[in-house]
Amino acid sequence: MSKPKILVFAGSLRKDSLNKKLARAAGRYAEAAGAEVTFLDLADYPLPIYDGDIESASGIPENALKLKQILAAHDGFILSSPEYNGGISGVLKNAIDWVSRPLEGEPSMAAFKDKWVALLAASPGALGGIRALPMVRTILSGIGCMMMPEQVALGQANKVIDADGAITDEAAASRVQRLSERLVRFAAK
Repeated sequence: MSKPKILVFAGSLRKDSLNKKLARAAGRYAEAAGAEVTFLDLADYPLPIYDGDIESASGIPENALKLKQILAAHDGFILSSPEYNGGISGVLKNAIDWVSRPLEGEPSMAAFKDKWVALLAASPGALGGIRALPMVRTILSGIGCMMMPEQVALGQANKVIDADGAITDEAAASRVQRLSERLVRFAAK
C-alpha cells in the first residue's frame, strides 16, 4: 500500500468552529494510521459567491484555482460539515461550485473524481449536524467522489471536544478514529 495523501477541512469559516476541531481530530487519527495529512482552512481562500457572469468576465478566481490544485493533489478528503438551518453551509457549497468549474483541456471534475471522502459533522445540538450530511454526500457523489458508507455526526460536540480539539468522549473518539483509519485504507488502494 502507498502512503495516501489526505486533505482535512471543514465547511466553516469560524475560527473556533467545532467542525474545524473535529476535522483536525480526525486528521490526527489518519496521520497516525499512516497518511500524509494536510489541513486546509477555507477562511484562507475567500471567494465571491459563484456567478457565471463573474466567471465569464474575469475567469475562475485565483483562490478557486489554488483550492482546485490542492484538492487535486490529494487521494481523499476528511470533511466536517456544519449544519446551517438543516442544510449544507453556503461557504462549503460555494467552494465546491467554484472548484468544480473546468479549465480548458481539463477532465471534468478533476479535483473530485475518484477521491475517497469521509464525512463528519459536529454541533452543540443533539443531532450533531446529521441533516446536512446527506446533502453533502449527494453533492460530492454527484461530482465523482467515492463516499465512505459510514459517517460520524457528533451531537453536543461542545461538551466532548475540548479547547485543544481533542475528543474527550471515548465512544465518540473511537467512531472518529475508525472512520479515519478506514478512509486511509481505502485511499491507499
